[in-house]
Amino acid sequence: MAFLKNRTFVNVVVGGLIILALLGLVGTFTANPAGFIQRIAVIALIVLAVYLLVRKFSKSSPQKKEQRAFLKAAKKSKKRLQHKGGDGTVKTSSLGTLASLKKSNKTKKKSPAHLTVIDGKKGKKKNRASL
Repeated sequence: MAFLKNRTFVNVVVGGLIILALLGLVGTFTANPAGFIQRIAVIALIVLAVYLLVRKFSKSSPQKKEQRAFLKAAKKSKKRLQHKGGDGTVKTSSLGTLASLKKSNKTKKKSPAHLTVIDGKKGKKKNRASL
């Protein structure tokens, strides 16, 4: 396996395989162009079908779950704002128009991360011998 560590040897082998593959493709295309195109189309259809099946039956990604949770929270927040305002006239006068709300939300800074500091025993030295 020492010969695999030599990058030039690996590059030569990979380059040779690529050249042989290209020669095979060109030879097949010149011998039977219709059959070559048909074979490529069948392979493309099979790959597409497998891709669609895997995509349909695969578990939903965490990003989709987060997006759903975000939309659910946004709906709850919107309902809460509507209930707080009472009737529509008071709500619009106190909060402003929808366009001004969007502009004010964009200008607000991001809320700081909710991190807590755990105070330990800083004065006490670790006794590494007991570990």
